[in-house]
Amino acid sequence: MRESGLWHPRLCQLVAGMGHTDTLVIADAGLPVPRGVETIDLVWLRGQPPLIPVLEALLGEFVVEQATIADEAKDENFLTSLDLVMKDIPVVRTSHDEIKERCRDAHAVVRTGEDTPYANVILHAGVPF
Repeated sequence: MRESGLWHPRLCQLVAGMGHTDTLVIADAGLPVPRGVETIDLVWLRGQPPLIPVLEALLGEFVVEQATIADEAKDENFLTSLDLVMKDIPVVRTSHDEIKERCRDAHAVVRTGEDTPYANVILHAGVPF
């Protein structure tokens, strides 16, 4: 057992296997996931777990060079929290339809219980040098 950091066995395995430019989607409870894309369901109740703590835990486990969110994401609480955890990681925007399309190429989709509209984040793996 690890003393600190992420404890979820599949998430640890997943991020350890990611390479440069691979993507991982951290999703709200309603994001449709294309067939064939691995989905790691963390949701156990509406709103639980929230997206931001899951995102924060994952950011501590691998290098992220960029994140992508939907243009339609307008919730101020979500956007403020996202800015706080992303720190110096650039966040770009695209349409929600494009977010759904990009899920097809993701390593996996991590579904949270988040119930804020359009609260989905695509993490693009970077390199530590």
